[in-house]
Amino acid sequence: MNAQDAMREFWDVIVVGTGVGGATLGHALARKGHKVLFCEKGWSDFDSEHALTGDYAEQFLPSAGAHYARHIPVLASAGRHWEEIDDRSHLFPHHFTPFIGSGTGGSSALFGMAMERFFPCDFSPLAQFPAHVDTTLPETWPISYADLLPYYEEAEALYRVRGTADGLRKDTTPQIFPAPPPLTPGAETLFKHLAGKGMHPYRIPMACEFVPGCQCCQGYLCAKNCKNHSGKICLEPAIRLHSAALLDKCEVLSLEADRARVTGIICQRDGQKFKLRSKTVVLAAGALASPAILLRSTSPDWPDGLANNSRLVGKNLMRHYIDLYLLDLQIPNLDNRFKELAFNDYYQVEGEKLGTVQSFGRLPPPPVMARSLRDEAVLPGLGKLLGLVAPLAKGFMAKMVERSTIMASIVEDPPYANNGLTRANDGGFRLRYRVHQQDERRIAAMRRLTKQALAPFPTQLVKQADNNHRIAHVCGTCRFGTDPKQSVLDDNNRAHDVENLYVVDGSYFPSSGGTNPALTIAANALRVADHLTRTKV
Repeated sequence: MNAQDAMREFWDVIVVGTGVGGATLGHALARKGHKVLFCEKGWSDFDSEHALTGDYAEQFLPSAGAHYARHIPVLASAGRHWEEIDDRSHLFPHHFTPFIGSGTGGSSALFGMAMERFFPCDFSPLAQFPAHVDTTLPETWPISYADLLPYYEEAEALYRVRGTADGLRKDTTPQIFPAPPPLTPGAETLFKHLAGKGMHPYRIPMACEFVPGCQCCQGYLCAKNCKNHSGKICLEPAIRLHSAALLDKCEVLSLEADRARVTGIICQRDGQKFKLRSKTVVLAAGALASPAILLRSTSPDWPDGLANNSRLVGKNLMRHYIDLYLLDLQIPNLDNRFKELAFNDYYQVEGEKLGTVQSFGRLPPPPVMARSLRDEAVLPGLGKLLGLVAPLAKGFMAKMVERSTIMASIVEDPPYANNGLTRANDGGFRLRYRVHQQDERRIAAMRRLTKQALAPFPTQLVKQADNNHRIAHVCGTCRFGTDPKQSVLDDNNRAHDVENLYVVDGSYFPSSGGTNPALTIAANALRVADHLTRTKV
């Protein structure tokens, strides 16, 4: 669809963003006959002739030192975000380009396909952090696990999730999945090792078809149409089968609104600004972009940004504390491409919340890791030094890539009012996110326990928990709740004071849970779609 045609329509629903939240909700509404338009800032990968698939975007750049800003078409064609974030979290401010998705499917087009339910305890977060005194954790979510359960089941079927049930989830309806492929020899060795220690490993639920030659494709667009991301599962069928429309390369700049309703969506495409209109507006651009749109949408009625009477838009950002563990299992011809197993024995330890441990899959190629090493330097001048050293380390990195089985620990981070996005004087946005001391203690506990679980295998810990570049699970910046003074959205994800505005990406999380967020985002999007259908959008 072109912009002129989109402008002539008055849509039932305009969905901003095509990741798991937006595409899942839009597909559900289009299937029920609603007139849906998707606006996606990134590029469509439906035209495989132009999409860069099967490898990391960095592998398509002309050189390892090529600056992202001069090669936006490469990143965009690979489904990657290309704009820099101004990180003011440390003594030395710096800019970085986050490794998140931008394009049809959003970050799910790049994700490792793990789709896990939250635990029932995740919906009562305050009780899980008894020693934390300065978080903004609510006592409960405004919905319960039971409220979301039928939508979890629907989302697992929709995304064709394969895996096995987690033996520690005895208090929930049994999960029944299609069978995954047999474990690779390395994963089988590790599975037996953990089970022999009395732990509870299981096959991690994966939204993957596992076609012959599957590479898992974590971090880049799948070349075999094997990854069940939201572009494939929801967006493309909504357009092809249910008359939805898509405007890609369409950036939503701001929303026009009176005191009660959004009246227009100001967009830019190919350098031209224009206005779209709809009965209902759904933001699903991600937990960085959705609050940014609201904060840019100022007016006499909304001087602090649209839907921001609570002053909480952009605050309470969470991203998970993730560390990697490189194991040498002494397996010849190791196949380490796949995310195969997980265990939740440390989800709660002695009444305190930690999180999950799961397969990570294969590390990126050495040139990509070398570039990451250079780009993640915070101290001035250190990036150049690391850039000189990195080529010398490529042989060591290659051994890590080929010989290591990688496990990742995911530790829940609670929300803090001073972690989030702030508006800069130049109209841009700045990130401020620091790990609090009380959470450093929890991270250390998870590292100690995970190493104990993996012993006696030789294990190298790659600390990433305090690295702001690891922001793929970002959430919480437009939290939902029942109190308009303590939340941005109500229990149906509608803005408290704007009757036709909804937010369904990870922004709505009031706590981050201790595992991957994608399935919870998808399940909630289905729940909100049902609500919109009942209220006739």
